[in-house]
Amino acid sequence: MTEVRFYHLQRRTMEQALPKILEKVLERNWRAVVLAGSAERVDMLNQHLWTYDPGSFLPHGAARDGFAERQPVWLTDSDENPNSATVLITVDGCVSDRMDGYDLVCDLFDGNDEEAVLAARQRWKACKAAGHSLTYWQQTDRGGWEKRA
Repeated sequence: MTEVRFYHLQRRTMEQALPKILEKVLERNWRAVVLAGSAERVDMLNQHLWTYDPGSFLPHGAARDGFAERQPVWLTDSDENPNSATVLITVDGCVSDRMDGYDLVCDLFDGNDEEAVLAARQRWKACKAAGHSLTYWQQTDRGGWEKRA
């Protein structure tokens, strides 16, 4: 059974939250796939993860970089797992047909966009119907996360 966490972004953008979540993944010696909505979005995230914090290093790659099996974080717009990741992070409302192949799925959605919230509710219902273990996380005023009922 896959654990699915829904991250309701309200105070920080996905671009601010994603690197922090990926840092936690790597601290635990896990591998991740980030599933984005387009090749252009993958390119933007690829660049962003190299430059978001001058004092950090977040190893990652995408199809243009190659060597997928060596990348602890793989950025893609395809429903794939070429780096044998145990964590899937979805952005842009993406949905994977391979959720059962991961231990943990993190669904990041923009809480300031009503359409994104409605779409996340539909994904929640689908995940619940599929029998996944679900949790809902909301950003605190300081940018951290609080698990909600």
